[in-house]
Amino acid sequence: QVVLVESGGGLVQAGGTLRLACVISGLGSISYEIGWFRQAPGKEREGVASIKSSDGFTHYANSVKGRFTISRDNAKNPVYLQMNSLKPEDTAVYSCASGWPTLPLLGDEYDYWGQGTQVTVSS
Repeated sequence: QVVLVESGGGLVQAGGTLRLACVISGLGSISYEIGWFRQAPGKEREGVASIKSSDGFTHYANSVKGRFTISRDNAKNPVYLQMNSLKPEDTAVYSCASGWPTLPLLGDEYDYWGQGTQVTVSS
């Protein structure tokens, strides 16, 4: 059974930082993609960043490029999303997902999802 658990969300002022973590179990040592997605009320889900477990290759949405960094440690777990210079428009539920997508920032192609963690950025 594949399980993903996110942590690290919270309330922060604009300009602040948060680090989210995603712990994945049940996928073993195979290569897979891990993506971070977010969804704000009334908006579509947005792919934020992704990283490939085998080689660490990353993708970022233009909206977060230069502010957010996705990483994983040598054991591939957990996967972190470091969020700097946060803006009120970053407020959303952030979820991590794993799978084998052809388009890493497209959520429809992921197989496994966590429950999500709320990030709220106040102005």
